[in-house]
Amino acid sequence: MDIRDKVMLGSAALLGFGIVVGGYLLGDGLTRARAADRSVTVRGLAEKDVTADLATWSISYAATGFDLPTVRAEIDNNTKELQAYFKSMGFPANALTPVGAGVNQYLNNGVNTITITQRMLLRTTDIARAQKAVAQQFDLVRRGVTLQEGSGMRYSFTKLNDIKPPMVAAATRDARAAAEQFAKDSGADVGGIKSATQGYFSIDARDGEGGDGGSDTPYKKVRVVTTVDFYLK
Repeated sequence: MDIRDKVMLGSAALLGFGIVVGGYLLGDGLTRARAADRSVTVRGLAEKDVTADLATWSISYAATGFDLPTVRAEIDNNTKELQAYFKSMGFPANALTPVGAGVNQYLNNGVNTITITQRMLLRTTDIARAQKAVAQQFDLVRRGVTLQEGSGMRYSFTKLNDIKPPMVAAATRDARAAAEQFAKDSGADVGGIKSATQGYFSIDARDGEGGDGGSDTPYKKVRVVTTVDFYLK
């Protein structure tokens, strides 16, 4: 075998070795890539019972008659009675404010008829007092004030930002528990978080109480669902 043949043989051997090594590294890399790509997507839920910290009562009432001064006088009297009612309940004067009024004039069987509608808003952070005012609102009827349909108390929870971080953390822990159960059933272990998506926060009446459009409740349930993709190893 001359020197040229030996060089060619050596080059072929090196090439073959390189292919083997390259194939091994490629295969090992693909194996590691597949292992790194193994993941499980689960959802975590967090719930928290809260009590509303703001009550708003939209109040509408009307008076109807045949001349403007008489109708206006009735509306003014109703407003005074409404203010007296809330004062008797212990609300400060600035808790009740006018938010609008409307005048409708029309002919009824050829008779000029006038209706004035007044809208007031009660806004308070005293939830217990607000509940008491609603419970005793029939006293307004005794005072001659008839509330129109759609007048109702609404309770709101305004401190959502204060409870968001711990609720997201709780939802993530719930998601990890679900992932660990899945991994246990499939003979794997749960690694770190590959990706995560926070769902929206919902605030609803607790245990189906109120919230039917005609009434509301200060007792709420806050919910959030997170979607988390965990690595499996």
